[in-house]
Amino acid sequence: MISQLRRLLAGRARDERGSISVWFATASFAMIILVGMAVDLGGKVHTQQQARSAAAQAARTGAQEVQGSTAVRGEDLRVDINAAKAAAMDYLHAAGVEGNARVVDGDTLIVTTTDSYTSKFLGIIGLDTMQVTGEASARLIRAEGGIER
Repeated sequence: MISQLRRLLAGRARDERGSISVWFATASFAMIILVGMAVDLGGKVHTQQQARSAAAQAARTGAQEVQGSTAVRGEDLRVDINAAKAAAMDYLHAAGVEGNARVVDGDTLIVTTTDSYTSKFLGIIGLDTMQVTGEASARLIRAEGGIER
């Protein structure tokens, strides 16, 4: 009886040989994909935050281009549209970020940036680069005592 049990166990061990290798290979591939997604999606979010930050800084830089003549006379503050666009674009160029700037309603500068993230792991499944955009605006207001006028 013991010899039959040994033969049965020995036969079963031979039949299942290598099955753990297939499971291990499949599990390892799945883990690599999950880690790759975490790393690359985190990298994309970071790149998008940088694009938004660059847009915000460029908008602030451009919004500081006030028309001196109206500001000195105490009239409504107005952004010098051409100087604001130029200052925002100069900032983006210096930061190495692609984008554009436009002025809306004469006092709001809107800056849009574009960038791309080159994936580290997800290129295995065909996602080599991921595009990101950022947008920010700055509005020049006149305030006295903390109240917009």
